[in-house]
Amino acid sequence: MSGVTFNRKRVKLKKLLGIRARLAMLAVLLVAPLMLERVRSLEDTRARQIATASEEYANITHHSAETQREVISSVETMLKSAAYIRASSGIGRSCEILRASLPANLPWIRSIMLVSKEGTVQCSTLNIQVGLNIADRDYFRKAQETRDFVFSDYLFGKTNNRPIMMAAYPVSAINPEEDSVAVAGINIDWLSKIMANLGGKPGISALLIDSTGVVLAAPPDQASAIGQPLDNVPLLSAITYKALSSNSDTGSLSFTTMDGSKRAISFARIPGTQARLTVSVDEAKVTAEINREIRTAYLQLGFVCLFVLLGALIGAEKLIINPIEVMTGMAKRFGEGDSTARVSRSRLPSEFMPLARAFNAMAAQLSQRERELVATNDRLTVMASMDMLSGLANRRGFQSRLDFEWMKAQQYHSELSLLMIDVDHFKLYNDTYGHPEGDACLTRIGETLAGIAADTMGFAGRYGGEEFCLLLPNTSPQKALEVGETVRATVQGLALPHITSNHMIVTVSVGVAATLPSDTQTPGDLIEAADAALYAAKHRGRNTVVEHGFAKLVDEAGMAMAG
Repeated sequence: MSGVTFNRKRVKLKKLLGIRARLAMLAVLLVAPLMLERVRSLEDTRARQIATASEEYANITHHSAETQREVISSVETMLKSAAYIRASSGIGRSCEILRASLPANLPWIRSIMLVSKEGTVQCSTLNIQVGLNIADRDYFRKAQETRDFVFSDYLFGKTNNRPIMMAAYPVSAINPEEDSVAVAGINIDWLSKIMANLGGKPGISALLIDSTGVVLAAPPDQASAIGQPLDNVPLLSAITYKALSSNSDTGSLSFTTMDGSKRAISFARIPGTQARLTVSVDEAKVTAEINREIRTAYLQLGFVCLFVLLGALIGAEKLIINPIEVMTGMAKRFGEGDSTARVSRSRLPSEFMPLARAFNAMAAQLSQRERELVATNDRLTVMASMDMLSGLANRRGFQSRLDFEWMKAQQYHSELSLLMIDVDHFKLYNDTYGHPEGDACLTRIGETLAGIAADTMGFAGRYGGEEFCLLLPNTSPQKALEVGETVRATVQGLALPHITSNHMIVTVSVGVAATLPSDTQTPGDLIEAADAALYAAKHRGRNTVVEHGFAKLVDEAGMAMAG
């Protein structure tokens, strides 16, 4: 009898404290070793924190170097544009275009000049620089010798004696018969602004240094070092010459300076220049903050241990934790796109049943609505971009494709051609044969253009009314003109009767324009050029193909238009 009573009491005690006891034991097993490990690993944590800080600033260094590279790249792009203008135009015309084309969104470019082979500034965006002679500058001579983009070290401007950096690109790199050089002055204040995120941090020193060891840029709190040779700043010299002497473009170094402090350096060479961006970390100053954080974390850990133990005693693992995990897992699966995710009610206590039923009903409704919305959206997308009469893309679909091909042509530096096609005397056709026959005529022409587009790897669309378009990626003006003639001849070959036309059959007029897309143009410019050519074709008697007729605009604006 006493044995039965003992067993009953044991069962009641197990029901009362079983979950709590197991959770309390688990918490002690997890937290106690963690606290012991915490004590033993303080030094390891400090080292990891230092390594993390070094890695973080290495990433920041790389990012800042990339930003500096983008600035240099924008300067190189502007100089190449100026050189291209000079190679394709006289000095007078080049100067006019140069003064008008300096972008306001590139404030780091102080001025752009065109310089003769003797070093005399022939024209500049700053009038005060005209007539200066820079033949004695190393970067100018190097650009002439290498026929490539050159970026200078730290200099003082000849007009105002202010610190500056210069970049040069010879026109001979584009046209060997031209011997002038495009030169740009760089505002080094902007290089320091880019490094602003590297300043104001204890123990951190960031510098941009040229190949001779002169500081080009620094964050605001280190601005006094700008323009100084590293030999004048012993501590900085010890830090940065380690990076300058490395043969790698990027990397990290650790060493001890003469004053005994440990330093970690991250450095990166700015592409296109000999300058290096260096960021050094003083471990003593960095670890001071880390040590305070470790002590705070130790106290926090003690409080966490206390609350974990209390929570383990009052928690109800099977009544709360597991059901919530089941519901959370189903919700996560559903959120990740698994529309079949449902809560199995057999695994849940009765208190969670209403929530499970509500979740399952909601999931079913949302899945059905999602399927309906996807199907509707697919239909609307097709309807919104297609012209049902001709079977071609409508104006909206054509514009989307034009924008895509424009960006693609810019990326791969390829040509893009456009044909604007108009049915001659189509209003008279409708008046004579009626709108049903007019629709049938447009359908035949649409089918014809679709076939030509397939043969030429082009994209055909109905631009509106009786006007069609044919976009030809990676197609030269000459090839586009041939395709335009094919369109005209093919439509004429359909021999669709049109008694009110001079030709007695349906014909089309075709306007052709081609371009090498650049940032100075928009897709709308290509459409306007093709429209202008179409207008000329109509004025030449229709049933003809005309290219846009201003050949010299090829060099000045990039639009390939031949008469």
